[in-house]
Amino acid sequence: MLNIIRLRLGMLALVLIGVTLITFSISQVIPGDPARLIAGDKASDEVVANIREKMGLDKSIPVQYISYVSRLATGDFGTSLRTGRPVAQDLKIFFPATLELVICSLILATVIAVPLGVASAVYREGLIDHLARLLSLSGVSIPPFWVGLMGVILFYGRFDMLPGGGRIGTGLAPEQVTGFYLFDSLWAGDWAAFKSAGYHLILPVATLSFLNIGVVARQVRSSMLEVLSEDFIRTAKAFGLTRKQVIFNYALPNALIPSVTVLGLLLGDLLFGAVVTETVFAWPGMGKYVVESIGALDFPAIMGFTVVVAFAYVVINLLVDLTYLFLDPQIRMKG
Repeated sequence: MLNIIRLRLGMLALVLIGVTLITFSISQVIPGDPARLIAGDKASDEVVANIREKMGLDKSIPVQYISYVSRLATGDFGTSLRTGRPVAQDLKIFFPATLELVICSLILATVIAVPLGVASAVYREGLIDHLARLLSLSGVSIPPFWVGLMGVILFYGRFDMLPGGGRIGTGLAPEQVTGFYLFDSLWAGDWAAFKSAGYHLILPVATLSFLNIGVVARQVRSSMLEVLSEDFIRTAKAFGLTRKQVIFNYALPNALIPSVTVLGLLLGDLLFGAVVTETVFAWPGMGKYVVESIGALDFPAIMGFTVVVAFAYVVINLLVDLTYLFLDPQIRMKG
């Protein structure tokens, strides 16, 4: 078991080094001069040269990369060319909004998709199974931005039932403890803020979950069908156990083991997928932040976002692998 953990940690370090190398290389080949962007178009060449020297852009690329990685190791992502603040400070401001959106979307997708996948497998080729397949096909086929726009047009523009954008009503933002408005408003006992934050979450969470409900439901269905055909399930039925006992005590726990991987990868995908959703709903998170940074060619902000999300992704995969150690005794024995 310890050998598996050491191996995964070593792979995590290698992946992070690869991510930093790729993001740094891309920043070098993209047209644009950060020093010129900071100085402005009307700045003299001497001013631009001074800024370039101050930022270390006059050094060789290998030296720049080593300096970049050294700063990352201390939590220094550089300074945003657009906001003028340290990128780490910007990410600290915007990341909780994205994480709150992603966690709520993952919970919604799991709560709907797992029972749907189980029912789809138990009632194979029935009405529920066909509806689940239709939902999966729709989620994969329809772009998230279109779903978001239709939601805004219908529930905000047409029926005026839900907010069309933003994270909370004007003047209702609670005092930040964690950065999660739902938790912070509950902590402060501010029910008006909690209600407003909840209403603002409905449309973006539903949009972000739409694709993933079908993906998870199909995975759970496939795993359930495979488990239901195993010998131990037939043995359980032969001992006279009820259908409910067979499904929930034996089939479902075993079917959920491969689904853990899908849910873990889904959390990482949601971090990237939130970029489009946050842009549609003007959600003040990392997605909106990086889109605006791309438009301004803000390389430090773009690279900081990429490294943070990549780090989150590999950590999630590590946690999924470690979860397997507790769910599957065979893996523990091999370790």
